Amino acid sequence: MTTTRLGDKRMSDWVQRAFDEHRRDLHLHCYRLAGNVTDADDLVQETFLRAWRARDRFEGRASARTWLYRIATNVFLDSRKTAGNRVVPFGDPLEWSTEIGPYPDALLADDPQADVPARETVELALIAALMYLPARQRAAFVLRDIYGWTPPEIADALDAPIAAVNSLLQRARDTLRRHTPTDPREWRRPHLTSQDKDILHRYAHATDPASIRALLADDVRITMPPDPPVVGIDAVAEFLGRPFDWRTVPSSANGRPALVCYLRRPGSPHYEGLVVDVLRIKGSKIVENNAFVGGRHVTAFGLPLTLDPASPR
Repeated sequence: MTTTRLGDKRMSDWVQRAFDEHRRDLHLHCYRLAGNVTDADDLVQETFLRAWRARDRFEGRASARTWLYRIATNVFLDSRKTAGNRVVPFGDPLEWSTEIGPYPDALLADDPQADVPARETVELALIAALMYLPARQRAAFVLRDIYGWTPPEIADALDAPIAAVNSLLQRARDTLRRHTPTDPREWRRPHLTSQDKDILHRYAHATDPASIRALLADDVRITMPPDPPVVGIDAVAEFLGRPFDWRTVPSSANGRPALVCYLRRPGSPHYEGLVVDVLRIKGSKIVENNAFVGGRHVTAFGLPLTLDPASPR
């Protein structure tokens, strides 16, 4: 093997090791930027391809982690360019944005650094609020206020003057102040309690109106883009009490109890993965159900798109 080929192999092995080491963090980063797991998967894959092609140009002036985050951020920005102009959010993005999706807690399981605050910053309300920001503001805010990068580091990543980065940050913060808690500790995902799990179990098995209503707050709402929200205990109880043939799988996402729901339509030989319900519980009542419609949200939990009626419940 020639010296050149040996050097290339070492760099190839190094890129693979660096990517494997930071893959989970990169996935979370891409989720915060894109707002859903499917797009995050695509961004991470493209990040690896770009890192592989650029491996000979890595000079070691920054850490491998910083280098990969810079690539991932620019992959995201490029994806926004190719997607064309996005509609500026109005109202609550959880009520109308089909870009947002849940982040399964299982993707954070067995993570030796799961207590690092940056890894915990996946609270669903924050992810939704980030949708208010144009792509470059979103990238600058995530790098600065979640990861703690300095303005010069962000300027290098975005190939922009420091003054431009400071302007992006100021505008992003001004926008988010209107839509998120001011204390960054409240951006972190909550942690499930035994009460949360009990309510999720009761919710999954509630079929009659009385058992459904007993779980709901008076001002409960269901969000389920692209359909309009359902608001109030009477409307929600009626909506949930419709006589459909559901199968459900309990889970959790963004630190909240979640239910992966499969629907068997009349005449169908199987149950189809249709929606993921992510519950927000206050006290002992469900105050919100953020329902994410579509098979891509089901497969994000590592579950199949269909279930056989004969499979165990």
